[in-house]
Amino acid sequence: MPISQFPQAAEKFEIQAYKRPKNLKELLKSHVAFTGSPRKHPFDPERIILVADPYSSNAFYYEFHKSDISYLEERPNLVNGGGQTVLMARIWVKKNSIGVRSARFIVGDTR
Repeated sequence: MPISQFPQAAEKFEIQAYKRPKNLKELLKSHVAFTGSPRKHPFDPERIILVADPYSSNAFYYEFHKSDISYLEERPNLVNGGGQTVLMARIWVKKNSIGVRSARFIVGDTR
């Protein structure tokens, strides 16, 4: 019986180990949490992209500088109907940091 589908190499995304904060209440005062699927930035290795809802038809993403992330929590992975899994994480970003939020939209008159 011939094999019709061969296993493919999954894209490996190494998550840097972040030290768990001693006091989570202090973290809440100085950071904001964002949850999504982390991705490597295509051009800048010092930045990270976080896709908020990767299986949504109206997906958007955040972009942060790695040095602004103080803590990362792994969340349960998402699985689509085809059995593909997506890594999910919650990242804690320092308040007053600069981030980019990008979303798709349809171009047209606003009249």
